[in-house]
Amino acid sequence: MTQPLPPTWLLLALVLVGALHVLVPGPQLVGPPWRWLGVGPIALGAWLNLQADGLFKRAGTEVKPFRESSALVTSGPYRFSRHPMYLGMLAIVLGAALVAGSTTPWLVVPVLWWGLATRFVTPEEADMRRQFGEEYARYAGRVRRWLGRRAG
Repeated sequence: MTQPLPPTWLLLALVLVGALHVLVPGPQLVGPPWRWLGVGPIALGAWLNLQADGLFKRAGTEVKPFRESSALVTSGPYRFSRHPMYLGMLAIVLGAALVAGSTTPWLVVPVLWWGLATRFVTPEEADMRRQFGEEYARYAGRVRRWLGRRAG
């Protein structure tokens, strides 16, 4: 049996955000109209995913995890994050938790982060090191795993 792909994880996380908000919301952290600030991270996350996906397609390389890549993409959002698609998914779920406004949906964000990091990020980085060797090592030395460039 194959494991669910990251978009399935995103969908499940969003369903869980909604279910927690409806079934066990806890205290309200953010009330109207401030909850609508969550639209910003949702839009940013969607943009990151679309940009990153487009770069993969233009490079003619595989976007699905654990498949052989034919190119190392380091432009666009990959200049600031080695995993902008996963970062985008986290931003979408964070934005959804903010829109919900209650406390329990926020629990989904670190759980999703942990799941993506252990199931996808760590194994993918090992694959990239194997496939691209020194080129990937230089890239990883410049760009942080989640967000930011390294000094130097």
